[in-house]
Amino acid sequence: MKTTIQPADGKLGILIPGLGAVATTLIAGVEAVKKGLSQPIGSLTQMGNIRLGKRTENRFPKVKDFVPLADLNSIVFGGWDVYSDNVYEAAMKAKVLEPGLLNAVKAELEVVVPMKAAFDKNYAKNLIATHIKTGTRYELAQAVMNDILTFKETHGCDRIVLIWCGSTEIYYEASDIHQSLEQFEQALADDDKRISPSMIYAYSALKLGIPFANGAPNLTVDIPAMIELAKLTDTPIAGKDFKTGQTLMKTILAPGLAARSLGVRGWFSTNILGNRDGLVLDDPDNFKTKEVSKLGVLEDILRPDANPELYGDLYHKIRIDYYPPHGDNKESWDNIDIFGWLGYKMQIKINFLCRDSILAAPIALDLALFSDLAKRAGLSGIQEWLSFYLKSPQTAPGLRPENDIFKQLIKLQNTLRHLMGEDLITHLGLDYYQELVDAL
Repeated sequence: MKTTIQPADGKLGILIPGLGAVATTLIAGVEAVKKGLSQPIGSLTQMGNIRLGKRTENRFPKVKDFVPLADLNSIVFGGWDVYSDNVYEAAMKAKVLEPGLLNAVKAELEVVVPMKAAFDKNYAKNLIATHIKTGTRYELAQAVMNDILTFKETHGCDRIVLIWCGSTEIYYEASDIHQSLEQFEQALADDDKRISPSMIYAYSALKLGIPFANGAPNLTVDIPAMIELAKLTDTPIAGKDFKTGQTLMKTILAPGLAARSLGVRGWFSTNILGNRDGLVLDDPDNFKTKEVSKLGVLEDILRPDANPELYGDLYHKIRIDYYPPHGDNKESWDNIDIFGWLGYKMQIKINFLCRDSILAAPIALDLALFSDLAKRAGLSGIQEWLSFYLKSPQTAPGLRPENDIFKQLIKLQNTLRHLMGEDLITHLGLDYYQELVDAL
C-alpha cells in the first residue's frame, strides 16, 4: 500500500550550521546546476536510478522521478557560521571550487549571509570565532529558533530542514542530562555546559518539528533526549558523520573481503588534509570523536566476534594529520594485511587523493531532500534507511549499525519502494527466472 505523502509544494529552506567548505560547495553546486552550468554528480536523488518490479519489466526510473522530492529550483539556502563572510567569500577562501564557477553564481552566493553562530570554544578549541551569539544555553536555543522562524517568513519557505555541516566537536559521552527530554530542558535552563552547540541547533529544530541530519561524528541527536523530542514532534532525525573519503572506501572494500571469507590481520589508515576540519581535528579531543566514528566501521562489517578465525586478531589503526598545503584535497593511504587459502598472506594498498567537500556536498543535498520527504511521509525519529550516507549510523537502542554500503543501499531503495507502494526487491528472482530458463 502506498504511503500518503504530502506534496513538495512551495519553497524548501535548507539551513546549515557551519557555512564552511562543505556547505559552500553544496550551495554553489546547486546554484550552478540550476543554471545548467554543471551536473549534480554524486547525488543519488538527482543522478541515481532505482529498479522497480521484476528485471523483465525494465522499469528503472530516476529516483527524483519516482519519489516526490523537492525540486532544486525550489530550494533556498541559509545558515550560521562563526565567521561573517557571505557564501561567495567563504567559498573563495575555502578554495574547493574554481573561481570561474564561483563567479558564475556570485550573485546567488553573495545574498547568503550567515547568521551569528551558537558557539562554545571548549568544543572546538582551534577555531577563533568572530561571529557568535552570546547568552545562556537556553537563550541561545531561543535565538536559534527565532532565526529559523524569521528565515522561513522572510524567504517565504513552506518547509525547513537543518543539516549540520559544522566542525567536529570534542569527544564526550552522554551523561544524566542527555537521558530524557525533561532532564535536557532543565539542563538547558541551568546553562549546563554539557550541552554542546550542535545540540542547541538540533533541539531548536526538533522543537519546531524541523528535520535534523548530523554530518559530523558529534553526539548531537544520538541521545535519548533528542530521540524523545523527535518522536514527540513527529520529526525525522539522521546521523552521524558524512561518509566521504577513506571510510567510503572501507565500506566498499571490506564487504567484498567478508563476502569471499578472506581474512584481515590489520588495516592501517592515515590521512592528511588542510581545511578547517583538519584544523579542528588537530586537537586531540576533537580527533577522538572522529576516531571513534571511523574505527567502528570495520568491526561492524567484519564482525570479529562472529568470525574469530578471520578477523579475531584484526588491528585497526587510524591517523589524521593537519597539513595546510593540501587544503580541502584530502589524501589517504591504507595498508591492508589480508590472508587467504591456508593462511597465505597478501596485501592491498590504497592511495586515495580525494576532494573531501566534493564528496560531502551531494551527501548533504540528499540528506536534506530525503529528510524533507520523510517528514512529508509522516516518518519520525531515527531514519536508519539514510545510513547509506553516514560513517557511524544512528540506530534504535540495542541494534548494531549496518555499515555495509551495499546492504545500506538495498535498505534505502526498499524504503523508497515501500513508501510508493512498489514491491520490495530481494534479488531472489526465482518467481520468474526459472520460467525464462524453461522457455529457452
